[in-house]
Order: sequence, then C-alpha cells, then structure tokens
Amino acid sequence: MKKKNIIRSQFEYTKIIKNCKYKKNNYFIIYYSKTDKNNRYGISVPKKIGKAYLRNKIKRRLKNIIDHNEFNIQKPYDYVIIIRKRLIELNYQEMEKSFISIINKR
Repeated sequence: MKKKNIIRSQFEYTKIIKNCKYKKNNYFIIYYSKTDKNNRYGISVPKKIGKAYLRNKIKRRLKNIIDHNEFNIQKPYDYVIIIRKRLIELNYQEMEKSFISIINKR
C-alpha cells in the first residue's frame, strides 16, 4: 500500500467512524465514506489482540491483501478497518477471503 493511500490524522478517523456507514462480520468492522480521489485506508488493531509484534503482523498481512486485491475493491472510498480479536485464529488465505467478501458486500 502506498503512503499516499493511508489515512493518517485522528480527525479523519473519527469523522469517518462517527458519520459514515459500516459493515461488520466476525473478524472486521469496516467504516466507509465516498470521496473524490483514490481509495484510502486506515487500519486499527486494538491492544486486546496481543503484543506489538502480533498487531504489526496483522497490519502487514492486511496491507498485502489490499495491495493484491486493489482491482476488486470499489472506488473511490475512504475505509477505516478495525480488527476484531477472532481474526488471530485465521491463516492468511482465510483472512483474505473474509476481507474480500466483506469489502465487496453492499
């Protein structure tokens, strides 16, 4: 994921979470809002998930999934992705399948 496609400010995170639509399943909560530009992503992994190395591993995997499936994701939206604790039970393929199914569900 390129650095220009990342939501950085806390103000943008809270604006998207408070005022926009969301989708959820057992592993993800995804808030989204329509924009004029390219897709942007913000990934949040709570401390309940585990130690820092595990949270970073989940973020790296999710960024990789987004990069490989960019053509399957609807454009242009801002996405805030919040990880749920049950995600640590999944392997990479199951994580990818779950993420793609929820991101394309409208």
